[in-house]
Amino acid sequence: MSRKCQPCNTGHSVVELAIAIHYVFNAPMDKILWDAGQHTYAHKILTGRRSLFHTIKQRKGLSGFTSRFESEYDPFGAGHGCNSLSAGLGMAVARDLGGRKNRIVTVISNWTTMAGQVYEAMGHAGFLDSNMVVILNDSRHTLLPKADSQSKMSINALSSALSKVQSSKGFRKFREAAKGLSKWFGKGMHEFAAKIDEYARGMIGPHGATLFEELGLYYIGPIDGNNIDDLICVLKEVSTLDSTGPVLVHVITENEKDSGGEFNSEITPDEEGPPDSSQDILKFLENGLSRTYNDCFVESLIAEAENDKRIVVVHGGMGIDRSIQLFQSRFPDRFFDLGIAEQHAVTFSAGLACGGLKPFCIIPSTFLQRAYDQIVEDVDMQKIPVRFAITSAGLVGSEGPTNSGPFDITFMSCLPNMIVMSPSNEDELIDMVATAAMVEDRPICFRYPKGAIVGTSGTLAYGNPLEIGKGEILAEGKEIAFLGYGEVVQRCLIARSLLFNFGIQATVANARFCKPLDIDLIRMLCQQHDFLITVEEGTVGGFGSHVSQFISLDGLLDGKIKWRPIVLPDRYIEHASLTEQLDMAGLTAHHIAATALTLLGRHRDALLLMK
Repeated sequence: MSRKCQPCNTGHSVVELAIAIHYVFNAPMDKILWDAGQHTYAHKILTGRRSLFHTIKQRKGLSGFTSRFESEYDPFGAGHGCNSLSAGLGMAVARDLGGRKNRIVTVISNWTTMAGQVYEAMGHAGFLDSNMVVILNDSRHTLLPKADSQSKMSINALSSALSKVQSSKGFRKFREAAKGLSKWFGKGMHEFAAKIDEYARGMIGPHGATLFEELGLYYIGPIDGNNIDDLICVLKEVSTLDSTGPVLVHVITENEKDSGGEFNSEITPDEEGPPDSSQDILKFLENGLSRTYNDCFVESLIAEAENDKRIVVVHGGMGIDRSIQLFQSRFPDRFFDLGIAEQHAVTFSAGLACGGLKPFCIIPSTFLQRAYDQIVEDVDMQKIPVRFAITSAGLVGSEGPTNSGPFDITFMSCLPNMIVMSPSNEDELIDMVATAAMVEDRPICFRYPKGAIVGTSGTLAYGNPLEIGKGEILAEGKEIAFLGYGEVVQRCLIARSLLFNFGIQATVANARFCKPLDIDLIRMLCQQHDFLITVEEGTVGGFGSHVSQFISLDGLLDGKIKWRPIVLPDRYIEHASLTEQLDMAGLTAHHIAATALTLLGRHRDALLLMK
């Protein structure tokens, strides 16, 4: 009797698959690569990290992803998906050139097959004919809700038996011998035999199986991924296939109702009916949970879309925040979820804009990095009015550097035609949605952090468009001025309160825009203060660099003003709580206030403040 494990919440549908892989292959000599971090939990437990598993995603604990710095059993880092096949192929070629005999196994999933890199790697693997094993973990997810009504791929005794035959060494040798024999009869007979082989395999395999064959991978499957006996049987056969090229093993696992990943908190439209009113939206969003910037963003976007039928949403990245799916429920024909096909998402948005629509392209900062060429060539260079909503900007806590978004200020603000802005609170976020909807002559972007908002009135509000390139003074002082960009402005206000206890009154200004800068505001701050401190939750080359470029060229640095930037340090901030990460990065209100005290020559007070 075959053994079939119950699906497990930790590791999701891949527990049995991870057990079978480690039973058959000899890691770490054999290299096992994963595409998605949430699929690696069972792998971590099986590779000596069980005693530390309670520390996962905590400071100085286990990473939520595979990490080369954490274990020799993690040959390559996984996080954004779609990289394991490319990296695995590189390792396979290095193995062959080095004369080694170890095996390479890569595990991909439904989500990662949305990205073009996977197919680029498959095509290259087929061309090189390198010996490696690709396992497609098919949990039968789909990006298209209409596909839910279609029949699911089934696993029966016949398909299981055929998969075992396909994977057997004898069958592969017979197939290769038949190919050689057909070549002996001439090119025409060989091509005819190849077509017969492809047709026969297409008949017994599931829809789409021939795609992998066309790319040069030998297809085996489908296999019941929750049946350990079948998995071990097939993987054992596959592991013995030396010098036969890349093999793709198609594994069907149980549906993953909730991946638990940061970017994959999903609902389907059928689980929640579309909200009928603003109060319904608020009730759905609140539901006993802290309201987030995403919640406020969706509220304002729905409000704008109700009044402007040209507004559409294009979503990219791994999974969808629950609140964003409210737009899909309300406007299903105006919502497009493209998964981790971010490159396509950006250019698709540009096409929508060229067609007269107002696309809001919603992509987490960390995933937007993949689409940078499209942002430059297909949007900014052509001044196409795509509105980029950059979510999960800055530090993201337990998800660590893999899913953090520290770079977007820098790589978006260097583009000549891009308007770049960031709200200091939820009210400004609502105004920036209205501002983005209003701009129709160039691209515009705004970033906002993950997590709870500063405060809210609890009622929906329509935004008021902001004047482009204009900031504001929030609190007036003397000697020293903080010029904050984004949500970090709130920490500048707290820093001002801390300095007040030392007899210092600081000015706090909210920049709102990184590009174009409010040059009148910056001039005024430089002329009326001795010290200017720019503060942002981004890397070197961002907002502070733009300010320094302006005050240098404007001659302001030739006068009395002294400028200091506070940015993220030039290193990756490891996973921890968000509070711990801000402390590690030197971006807490206490750090900001201590910087001011140091500039004023009050070093002892600065040390006292940081105790």
